[in-house]
Amino acid sequence: MASDAAHRRRDPGMPGTTDPAESVRRRPELLAGGTEGNERLTVVTGVLLIVLLAALGVTIVFIGRLLWWHLFLGLVLIGPVALKVASTGYRFARYYAAEPRYRGKGPPPPVLRALGPVLVGLTAIVFATGVVLLLLGPSSRGTVLLIHKVSFICWAVVTAIHIAGHLPELVRSNRVSRQVRAEFDDLRSLVPGFGGAAEPPVNGPIAGSGARWLSVTTAVVLGLVLAISLLPEFSAWTAGAALFHHQHHVH
Repeated sequence: MASDAAHRRRDPGMPGTTDPAESVRRRPELLAGGTEGNERLTVVTGVLLIVLLAALGVTIVFIGRLLWWHLFLGLVLIGPVALKVASTGYRFARYYAAEPRYRGKGPPPPVLRALGPVLVGLTAIVFATGVVLLLLGPSSRGTVLLIHKVSFICWAVVTAIHIAGHLPELVRSNRVSRQVRAEFDDLRSLVPGFGGAAEPPVNGPIAGSGARWLSVTTAVVLGLVLAISLLPEFSAWTAGAALFHHQHHVH
């Protein structure tokens, strides 16, 4: 009996086999993808953030007329920002936990590693003070608004340095466009008829595509839910801005 059980464990083709490799292949999709899946999630979330931040930048330039959209987009961004921090933080944690695959991929350049915690801290301050300002209303102008503005300026500078540090590698390898295109191809394979037929991946599909897209969608939806739930708080700020501009034009 014992010898039969041992034989079944050694032979993956027999019924009742408990092949370790097969167990790994059957892991839930959420845990699949490895370093490549983590990088794809980070890249797709990063591209989404660039689009949303560009739109937010327009509202800052025309803050008087687009204050409502500034408040709304700022809240929507919280979901994708949290996902981006989670995906990069996961790679950070696995690398320093000496996980072989992440060790083999290597760390970011030393300057970018040093800037990482600074960028996360500034991001938390910018969004936290923004939410506090929204909830307290225009009467909170003063110290909180000053912290919000200064932290945003510092955040913009550190973000620019962070992007510039990755830019040479990304331009040389054209990695961002390839990763995004590959992830959309995987999405088309998951959803028949979505965006036409998917091109066959060069290096084979990366497991976990469904979980990655679910994560991105959930982050956006949670941001939208937060923004919509706080819509009643917008009126105190938007009414004040409208009154200010009306008085400005009268004078």
